[in-house]
Amino acid sequence: MSRLPVIEPETATGAAAELLAKAQKVLGVTPNMTKAMANSPAVLSAYLEFTGALSSGSLPAAVRERLALVVAQENGCDYCLAAHTFVGIHLAGLSAQEAEAARRGSAADAKAQAALTLAVALVRGRGDVEDAELAAARLAGLSDGEIAEVVAHVALNVFTNYFTKTARPALDWPLVSHQGES
Repeated sequence: MSRLPVIEPETATGAAAELLAKAQKVLGVTPNMTKAMANSPAVLSAYLEFTGALSSGSLPAAVRERLALVVAQENGCDYCLAAHTFVGIHLAGLSAQEAEAARRGSAADAKAQAALTLAVALVRGRGDVEDAELAAARLAGLSDGEIAEVVAHVALNVFTNYFTKTARPALDWPLVSHQGES
């Protein structure tokens, strides 16, 4: 059971109703996470705006989903692992094996690998990364803009990980456990 109430779109009013309708339009669904975020329209608005802005960035959807998966794994967030495994496989074109590898910080593509390596360094270092880690990301082909986007995706995913671990909304997708049990 959710530790924060979920605000159902059909009973929401005011800003919460408008934002839940926007979530449905943007995401194609209204996940329980967004329904819990609707307790504070400011939180739901921030999530939707941040997500929307980053979706028009230079990182492809498959890399964005890989980043979400590795951050969720690092933070032990089963809700986000379930969501991004589903989205990664069904919408972003990842295979099940690629999604599983992303959780471990691994990708066959050099740029995707560089993004994952940087993301893991950011999460484990709480934002502190070494000059050598940035140099390695650049050497692997990430532009400064892409590096900035990796940082932003890590921040967005840490936010959703922390939010869902606090709120504990019901899963909208099949369980994927950070402990490897599904």
